[in-house]
Amino acid sequence: MEAIAKRRALGRGLGALIPAEYPADPESVDVAAPTTLALSEISPNPNQPRLKFDAAAIDELTASIREKGILQPLLVRPHAGAYQLIAGERRFRAAVAAGLERVPVVVRDVADAEVLELALIENIQRENLNPMEAASAYSRLIDELHLTHQEIATRVSKDRSTIANTIRLLSLPEEIRAEIEAGNLSAGHARALAALTDDSEKIELAHDVMRRRLTVRQTEQIAKTKRRPEQDIELQACERRLTNSLGTRVRIQQRRNGAGRIEIDYYSLDQLNGLLQRFEP
Repeated sequence: MEAIAKRRALGRGLGALIPAEYPADPESVDVAAPTTLALSEISPNPNQPRLKFDAAAIDELTASIREKGILQPLLVRPHAGAYQLIAGERRFRAAVAAGLERVPVVVRDVADAEVLELALIENIQRENLNPMEAASAYSRLIDELHLTHQEIATRVSKDRSTIANTIRLLSLPEEIRAEIEAGNLSAGHARALAALTDDSEKIELAHDVMRRRLTVRQTEQIAKTKRRPEQDIELQACERRLTNSLGTRVRIQQRRNGAGRIEIDYYSLDQLNGLLQRFEP
């Protein structure tokens, strides 16, 4: 397996590229601040991490733009003699629907790799992503940009455990992932299901959750009864130490004769490669 490419240093955040506030009237903006461009000059971002857009939410944003204009500029870069969208896909779509001819933009010369990072980070920070979309975005930051869980956590202002738990949702059966994307199962339900090891039990409990309209707490309690018996305190402490050290979930299964096995989760080939490198002399 090839070694992971040298991790690229984290780029600037969106806050460094787009002002926190932007007045609706472009004429009141200082010449050094964002400008405006014709919508026809801007092409969508081909690496847009969000594949599904809520039509009702776009309609609501369109109505707001018709009334108040775009209060936050789009982030674009020069590309192929025109401009390419980096961040602001929802505002871009709503502006088109609202019939705007020109939109406020911030133009930055950004490399291809940073385009992907900024698009992913913007979606995570600013958009109401469903849990599976968030898990996919985190996974792409790891696989394509070689960021660690801690680096992602710092970028999106979340705990590292939140990042790890969200990425774990990608290991759920496809049937369950589809229900999460459709909004039939919440993030809390998904995390409770992911705690189980048997896929058939996950699917069975997922169906039960939707049929009986179980709360997250109820789902957690049922999942707990299906999991293996509680370990002694020392083994639990060992699991926590290994999990914190490796940055991924670790399970220890001990037999009555004192022998046992250690299971280490990984969520991408790059993460597996990194784990292997840690164990190599």
